[in-house]
Amino acid sequence: MGRAMTADVDRERPGARPAEGPGGGPGEQPGERRGPGAGEDSGGYELFRDDWGIPHLRAADALTLARAQGHATALDRAWQLETERHRALGTSASHLGAEAVDWDRFVRRARVADTARRCFDRLAPETAAWVTAYVDGVNEGLVEGAAQAPEFAAVGLAPGRWEPWTPLGVWLSTHILFAGFPTKLWREEVARRLGEDRMTLFATDGPGTAGSNGWLLTGARTATGAPLLAGDPHRFIEDPGVYQQIRLACPEFDVVGLAVPGIPGIAHFGHTGYVAWAITNAMADYQDLYRERLRRTPDGGVEALGPDGWYPAHAHTETVEVAGADPEQVEVIETDRGPVIIGDGPGAGVGVGVEAADVAGSEAADVAPAADGTFISLRYPPRVTGELGFDALPALLRARTVADVDTALDRWVEPVNVVLAADTSGATLHRVAGHVPVRPYANRLRVVPAGDPAYAWREGETVPLPRTEADGPDGIAVMANERGLAAPLGVEFAPPHRARRIRELLGADTGWTPDAQAAVHTDTLLASSRPLLSLLAWAPDLGPAAERLRDRLLRWDRHMDADSTDATLYARLRTDVVHRLAAHPALKGVTGADDPWRSAAYPALFRPWLAAVPRIGYALESLLTVGLLPYEDRLALVAASAEAVAAAADETPPAPWGELHRLSPWQALPDLAPDGVDAQAIRPGVAGDHDCVLSTSSVPGVTDLFARGPAARYVWDLARREDSRWAVPFGASGVPGSAHHRDQTPLWARGALAPVVTDWNLLHRTTPHRTTHRREENPAMTAAPESLAPALRPAVHEQKVEGFGTVRLVPVDPAADAELLHGWVTEERARFWGMADHTREQVREIYEFVDSLPTHHAYLALRDGVPAALFQTYEPDADPVGECYDVQPGDFGVHLLIAPAEGEGAVRGYTEALLTAFIAYVFSDPAHVRVVVEPDARNEKAIARMVRMGFELGPEIKKPEKTARLAFLTRAALGLA
Repeated sequence: MGRAMTADVDRERPGARPAEGPGGGPGEQPGERRGPGAGEDSGGYELFRDDWGIPHLRAADALTLARAQGHATALDRAWQLETERHRALGTSASHLGAEAVDWDRFVRRARVADTARRCFDRLAPETAAWVTAYVDGVNEGLVEGAAQAPEFAAVGLAPGRWEPWTPLGVWLSTHILFAGFPTKLWREEVARRLGEDRMTLFATDGPGTAGSNGWLLTGARTATGAPLLAGDPHRFIEDPGVYQQIRLACPEFDVVGLAVPGIPGIAHFGHTGYVAWAITNAMADYQDLYRERLRRTPDGGVEALGPDGWYPAHAHTETVEVAGADPEQVEVIETDRGPVIIGDGPGAGVGVGVEAADVAGSEAADVAPAADGTFISLRYPPRVTGELGFDALPALLRARTVADVDTALDRWVEPVNVVLAADTSGATLHRVAGHVPVRPYANRLRVVPAGDPAYAWREGETVPLPRTEADGPDGIAVMANERGLAAPLGVEFAPPHRARRIRELLGADTGWTPDAQAAVHTDTLLASSRPLLSLLAWAPDLGPAAERLRDRLLRWDRHMDADSTDATLYARLRTDVVHRLAAHPALKGVTGADDPWRSAAYPALFRPWLAAVPRIGYALESLLTVGLLPYEDRLALVAASAEAVAAAADETPPAPWGELHRLSPWQALPDLAPDGVDAQAIRPGVAGDHDCVLSTSSVPGVTDLFARGPAARYVWDLARREDSRWAVPFGASGVPGSAHHRDQTPLWARGALAPVVTDWNLLHRTTPHRTTHRREENPAMTAAPESLAPALRPAVHEQKVEGFGTVRLVPVDPAADAELLHGWVTEERARFWGMADHTREQVREIYEFVDSLPTHHAYLALRDGVPAALFQTYEPDADPVGECYDVQPGDFGVHLLIAPAEGEGAVRGYTEALLTAFIAYVFSDPAHVRVVVEPDARNEKAIARMVRMGFELGPEIKKPEKTARLAFLTRAALGLA
């Protein structure tokens, strides 16, 4: 239900997730008008369709058009809309049964509906009227739409009534798990079971996160001289689909795009004829979990412990109706941090049915906590601020320039996105949009104590969000959830493979066209296979069959093509390695009989985030590279897997990858299509894999089926909008049996795209209406760096050092900073850095690799805006140094390289001043107890400096590249313990 990958992706899970999808109607033929149309009076709007059944709406004004959008969506997707409304209310179990109770319980506790009401009340009056008009249209069309949707009869459900705030509730329920806050529960379990130092061992793009590809080509790279914007949002694929192709036209604007059913306007992917925009998930962290202490009062109320002592918390009880079962009571509790979402023992709600036992006089008794003795509350921006960002939506429809898009998105809140935009003048935009609160870094990592004011949000403050133009010197901008523009805002990002491969595919070529983007959309290179194949190459003592398997996979081109049996063999090998890792004693704490998946401490809704085998599968690249097992153990493990897979392949030759790697979409109800529908139309076999550009994500180690992948594809052409392209996984109709229910599936499966029709003459009986716009050259537009200059990047730490200046730490951008870093590391003074003979490209590749690791980070230190040093951090247990000494919980390693022409001779105490800021940054995270450095043993100057700073010298250690001297600085030594 929470858009989390489960181990059983092929089983339908009623109520577990929403069903959304594009419009259309039963038995509809191309060009046939259904419902209100040209010349008919239906609130003053006209409905047209192209050959794919995609709705094109035209009205006299924006409010009438919003009403038209709601009405047309209700006609086409009544079941989908009602599924979403019930999800937002926490009433899905009333018709879907017991499997939906976990979601309903969470939505009630998280106070989704109440938050949506608050956010609606804060809308600008004109936005509130626009949303209300959309809701009026939904209510006008629901009964007719429900009569055509067999799902209503299947569950005995009658359509309900939408309230003005319902779209906000739908948006919030769809995205409340989008930032993956349950991952913090997983990190807590890893820290508790494997040790604090292992907390981020499995960091990767894990269950519950959603990714996307997006890329922008400036006019210098296209055939027309105008920008192209293309991509594909990766989400859990639902039937009906999560995006609705639509056109919205009135005298103020004429926009095509991918709408979210139940939401007015076009939030994520749109083209106004003048400007186009697209988003990906920024992978930002903006939701916090707090460990609460609660107690029951004699009068049945609830108190929470805050920094100033016990105080009354909000508490009330709600009833969840369950089809085919008794209703359930849910106690809703909210503290000063936020709603309590975790904290009931088996068979009871949070405090429901728990008496104030042993209460003497006015004393209070603790409310029954979660099985591990804790309550956990959720703090999320819309609940705190009463803002979702809906005021941006009508502004986006009216946008004509990237400046208009930029201004509109300043109002955006939830979720936090990376945005690319371009307009017909050639201007471009690359920015982050959303709300990220200012609070300690530890809040991003794990559950933090509610009673400690150190973990409070700085009320009213938000982290500054980066923005820049996207027309870099190579004419390309890419967003693929990697640690890029949004790096200072998150913890876990997608590996860099997709972003890097998109750039490689686009290369230096010019003359790009919309149709040529399909080659990028459908690329199947699996770059993340390299670590496993490298270990396979060196695996010792293989038998003849395993040797043949090794030879075959080492010759494989590493493309997960649908017709490739080599791809299937690789997937078999990967699965076996995942299971052997899961069985290894080093991971017994999270994979044994008491693994977190089975823990009763957390509601079942969150357990997909706690499933160890999928976590290992997604993090396999990292686990085979650093930290977990000695190199020899990794070799032996891969060798054993090769033997097993080779033996199985001799008995059962591998089928082509596409026969195994099939779509398994989520449906609120089992498929209701008429008998005889080809299963290939519902579950096609498709190429790709998790880290391919064609990101069709199965669960490594669990299943080859995939439930997450491209939920749409688009190409926006800024020269001629009618040359734009798009496709969705199924079709423009959400009604089983409709001609357009699944007619786009063959297109989508092979990576083809349908044309975006903009000529009203090509639709259905209407007067000519052209909206083509020519790009005008703007000689004032000049190329800008593809990345932000260091001084313009958001800082992870900023500190004024008296008598020295302001020190800011900003993430290294490997591509943009390669020249600068190469100049530093190749100087004689930097000989201890070990890169004296490296080329610029080698330096860039090294820092791209560092950038891809969740355990290692590189920063430029700026002194008053000028690059002054390179500062790197790492987790010793995930680094070769961890094999050279006894790593202690809370150890945190750092490296420092001072810029040329600086240091002792330039400003007295220069390095010490920088170190003061670096150490303050490291110890701003309470989890860091001891700083570890390892200068070359010959670098007497650096060692003496460490001693002056208070470091305690440790032993010399032998590393492959040097003999180093360990030194340690503890919190206690600085008086911070």
